[in-house]
Amino acid sequence: MAPRNGLDSLLRPEDSVLVLIDHQPYQLANLNSHDPQAVVNNTTALAKVAKVFGVPTILTSVVAARGGVIFPHVTEVFPDQEVIDRTFINTWEDPKVVDAVKATGRKQLIIAGLWTEICVAMPAIQAAGEGWDVTVITDASGGTSLEAHEVSIQRMIAAGVNMMTWLALASEWQRDWARTDTAGPLNDALKYHIGGSAIAYLWEQQLLNTPVPDAA
Repeated sequence: MAPRNGLDSLLRPEDSVLVLIDHQPYQLANLNSHDPQAVVNNTTALAKVAKVFGVPTILTSVVAARGGVIFPHVTEVFPDQEVIDRTFINTWEDPKVVDAVKATGRKQLIIAGLWTEICVAMPAIQAAGEGWDVTVITDASGGTSLEAHEVSIQRMIAAGVNMMTWLALASEWQRDWARTDTAGPLNDALKYHIGGSAIAYLWEQQLLNTPVPDAA
C-alpha cells in the first residue's frame, strides 16, 4: 500500500464527493461509541461545510419505512435533494448510489454514516479496492459500541482508507484563509457547531463591533 503523503494527497473540494449513509433514528438508537447528540451535530456540520464548498453530497438511507427517515438536521441542508433509499446493507452494492457518485466525475470519495462497523466499513473497503481515494469522517459516524467503531476503523485503515474528522476536512478544503469566497460562509457554518471556539469567535466579533467609549 502506497503511503498517503505529499500535497496531492490532501483533499480538495473540487475533487471531492460526499456520501452520507443511514443517519436514521433506528441506527441512532443503538449508537454507543459516541454521544448521539455529538454525532448529529458533527454530521450536520459536515453537510453544511460540503454545501459551502459546493461538494456534491449524496444522501442515502436503508429501508426508511422501518428505520426512519434521515435526520432533518441533514436533509434541511439539501431541501430539494432526493434521498436514495436502499435495501442493500452495503451502499456500494446499490447501483443508484454508485451511479450518482460516478456522475460527479470526482475520485475523492468521502463517507460518513451509521454504523461504522457495517454501513461505513463495507462501502469504504469495497470502493478503496476499486481504486477510489476513500476518506471516512469518523466523528460523523458511530458504532454500536466503542470497540465496534475502533475495530472497524483499524480494518478500514488496513484496506487503505483515510481517516479524518469533520473539522479537519473543513480546514483541508479551505486550506488558505485568503480564499475569501468560502472563508466567510465557512465561518458562518462553523459558528454553530464548534463549541467554545465558536462562542469565542462570536465574542470577538462583538468586541470588534463595540464602539469605543468617549474618554471624557
